Amino acid sequence: MDYALSRKRMVEEQLMRRGISDRKVLELFGRVERHKFVPEGLRSSAYGDFPLAIGEGQTISQPYIVALMTESLRLRETDKVLEIGTGSGYQTVFLAELAKDVYTVEKYDSLSGRAKEIFDGLGYKNIKVRVGDGTDGWREFAPYDKIIVTAAATEVPKPLIEQLKAGGRLLIPIGERYSQVLTAVDKEKEGAREEKICGCVFVPLQGSYSCE
Repeated sequence: MDYALSRKRMVEEQLMRRGISDRKVLELFGRVERHKFVPEGLRSSAYGDFPLAIGEGQTISQPYIVALMTESLRLRETDKVLEIGTGSGYQTVFLAELAKDVYTVEKYDSLSGRAKEIFDGLGYKNIKVRVGDGTDGWREFAPYDKIIVTAAATEVPKPLIEQLKAGGRLLIPIGERYSQVLTAVDKEKEGAREEKICGCVFVPLQGSYSCE
């Protein structure tokens, strides 16, 4: 299978046609080898326009959603980012490419271990991985410039708002079990301001502050 050609088509047909326009994001999606982040038996479908199962009831989101979240986070080279839900590690890599440091929390040890092996194999030095309750954030390294949550909740867990810097941005799917809205939360002096981006469907966020 020609993975390079598959990536090129993915960028042109799934991302650019849907309005993803950030030059750095598009370049990265044409370069990062998505097939390395999915189970070996699913690699022929790695560049399809749909999510794929990665074990433990979790999924790797469709490429467009990963691109949209990456673009919507408005990353800067100096940013310290907290990711809730490492999953396959595919989203994490884009954060690591565009920001200074990434702290990623995963509930399942098997997924976290597999993702760390990929990060190490690719030579990333700016990703720290932890197994634990993502809804409680990662207090040790707070506050964060940006926070991204790759699972759905009915509201933003309070610890994550607390760990977000003033002027920072948080991205999270908010809604019910099978229907959510990808929402950006900007932390301002007057309080939190929400921006609804698009409808989406993510697996439920699990933990002490999951809001289920």
